[in-house]
Amino acid sequence: MPWTRRPRPRTAGAAVAAVLLGSVLTAPAAHAAPAAPAEPPGGRLTDLVNPFIGSRNDGNTYPGAAVPFGMVQLSPDTGHTTGYDYDDDHIRGFGSVHISGVGCGLGGDLPVLPTTGAVTETDDAKYAAAFTHDGESARPGSYRVRLTSYGGITAELTATARTGRQRYTFPATDRANVLLNAGQSLHRTVSTRVEVLDSRTVRTAITGRGFCQDTRPYTVYTVTRFNRPFTAYGTWRGGTVTPGSGDSTGPGRNGAYVRFDTRKDRVVEATTALSYVDAAGAARNLAAEGGSSFDRARAAADAAWERRLGLVRVRGGDRTLRRTFYSSLYRSFLAPNLGTDVDGRYTGWDQRPHLARGFTYYQNWSLWDTYRTQTQLLSLLAPQEARDMALSVLRIDKEGGWLPKWGYGTVETNIMTGDPVTPFLTNAYRQGLLKGHEEEAYTALRKNADGVPPATSPAVGREANAAYLKNGYAPYLKGRPHTKPGDSDFDHGASATLEYALSDAMLAQMARDLGHRADAARYAARALNYRTLFDRSTGFFRARDASGAFAGPADPAKSEGFHEGTAWQYQWLVPQDLPGMVALIGGKEKATARLDSFFAYRQLLADPARTAREVWVNGPYDYYNADKYNPQNEPDLIAPYTYLSTGQPWKTTDVVHAALTLFTDTPTGMTGNDDLGTMSAWMVLSSIGVFPVQPGTDTWGLSTPVFDRVDLTLDRRYYPAGHFTVLAPGTSSAHRYVQAVRLDGAPRDRTYLTTAELRAGRALAFSVGPEPSRWGTGEGAAPPPVGTPGALAAAPQRPAGGGR
Repeated sequence: MPWTRRPRPRTAGAAVAAVLLGSVLTAPAAHAAPAAPAEPPGGRLTDLVNPFIGSRNDGNTYPGAAVPFGMVQLSPDTGHTTGYDYDDDHIRGFGSVHISGVGCGLGGDLPVLPTTGAVTETDDAKYAAAFTHDGESARPGSYRVRLTSYGGITAELTATARTGRQRYTFPATDRANVLLNAGQSLHRTVSTRVEVLDSRTVRTAITGRGFCQDTRPYTVYTVTRFNRPFTAYGTWRGGTVTPGSGDSTGPGRNGAYVRFDTRKDRVVEATTALSYVDAAGAARNLAAEGGSSFDRARAAADAAWERRLGLVRVRGGDRTLRRTFYSSLYRSFLAPNLGTDVDGRYTGWDQRPHLARGFTYYQNWSLWDTYRTQTQLLSLLAPQEARDMALSVLRIDKEGGWLPKWGYGTVETNIMTGDPVTPFLTNAYRQGLLKGHEEEAYTALRKNADGVPPATSPAVGREANAAYLKNGYAPYLKGRPHTKPGDSDFDHGASATLEYALSDAMLAQMARDLGHRADAARYAARALNYRTLFDRSTGFFRARDASGAFAGPADPAKSEGFHEGTAWQYQWLVPQDLPGMVALIGGKEKATARLDSFFAYRQLLADPARTAREVWVNGPYDYYNADKYNPQNEPDLIAPYTYLSTGQPWKTTDVVHAALTLFTDTPTGMTGNDDLGTMSAWMVLSSIGVFPVQPGTDTWGLSTPVFDRVDLTLDRRYYPAGHFTVLAPGTSSAHRYVQAVRLDGAPRDRTYLTTAELRAGRALAFSVGPEPSRWGTGEGAAPPPVGTPGALAAAPQRPAGGGR
């Protein structure tokens, strides 16, 4: 029998704590709102956020200024592929657009930089300004740095939803410049237009393309207004600078400079407004949001973040843990991003302007990443925005002809594989966010699940769908020519099969709820297609080629056909049918042994932090040739919660708490790329102890929280109580094992909650102790299968519409 840590009876202290908690929560006042916790040490919650976390070792975050879900992210670019790197010592400009934690160059449009003296260079790598971290600071909504070049210039940045605000303090000089570089971005710039409109205003149009690979082009329009007239100006094309010229248009490196005399007044302020529609939209956005002073805009940005962070208030843990937690919460609210102008217009994926009526249009969809964590966190803490985001994705289908996979701005990039849009939208449905749009969403999802986009569409969708529907798997066709830019499901046939099957399960639930019974049965049968990959000779999933033969090395650590992972890591991506997957492996005992090996569990118990850093996979791009957990990438983010289904829930806590040690409040404190808040949301949810173990539905797995108390303020339109409290008094590394759980005072042995229970409940109370207990080990304690034939047959019929 494999070595296991056996559950022990609850300790006397834990039992007393459970009784005391039960008496509190079953008293007559149990359903009244819990008393508000004290303010956390350190004052305002924004004081606890460190925007530099993840800016080293390719975490690819940015430290600059943004408001929650804002169109503008005004941040320094240092020459790193994705913008800012903490180890660089020169700033090339302050770009207006950034995406947190992406793996390839994207955004960085219109890098603006203050300089002094003659303007002789037009390449931002040559005129870049030196800086040190001693002269640099950042907090939510603002950034400040002292440039040590050009006689010493202090640059300060803040933002509104659609504008970036800049304040530069120059030395005393008659040649203080601001360079506006339209021709250099983090992606490929196709063409630009730069116009000096008057003595205070510069306008640009920037057309770019490319993210990891090529994409169709998109255009962003900007208008920059200075707080006082400049004394001189000029433009450049390529390397040629022309003083006094008011226009620079075409391909190549184009830009403009404006000059001020700062011998008496050393401060220059500028406001840059964006629009993805047209120049008139940028001008309207500037007029609507550019009127206040820099200090007022900065205070408003800080206040917006304070309100957003205040939705979650924690008690307990040391200051480092709280800083790490609130920094992760901050990054979870950075994207998706506003796509509408102040007049409601936006550019759709048909490249035409549209008007958003009754909702706000958002853009930037890293769905392969975010569908696993951040989507669910936003459904909980920002349901109105999450609803509008889901409606925005439906607009992409309506206007662009197909649902997105990885969308940037107004175009599809086709980066990553599988079918991530289905669990994204079925999550919105199951969380009750698509009322009035259920059939519209279902129609789009059905088309996506059953077809392949035509050759005229930029989307690849379920590229391998024809073979998948015929044979039950997406074939792995190594070296097959790509017909469209981006990634191909045929390059990753094994993981594409697993992700298609996951999506089919989630769509089966939605089809059943809406009364589409034949469809529900069809999708439920397809949800079991993961079994077609199981190689009984190895006991692992393997890719199949076009003839059906298993392909690639038999060693699961060296497997092929899995996107950014191995068969070891993808073994657990069957959240719709973990009992079935466990049975394939050979039962709970063998599955537990495999999990223990995967997490190096024996070593982890002896030294959790060291195991996480030295035994598990480490490195943001270290995807292959591994038989261990990779907490720095998405495919196995749910894997620690698999122990809930093998009858050993305490091991979930052991692994989750070890993984949480990888998040710190330093520039290296991010696990891999943040990918638009995916990793940050994992940290937030796992710290709270409530995690979406079946993405695309409304099931939340439980593990021990790291805080004594967490108070969630919830939107009453979706959560009538307006709050939910998670209690775990005395939780610590030494007392991390669940002894009992109570929901509003009622004992609960199940290791999961549903969103309906979150809506109806007020308080979830954990009692903890130093040793594992028998909590969550009984029959029916684990999250049940979803979207499979047996699961649909056993589930009660939900009312059409999916509302709660």
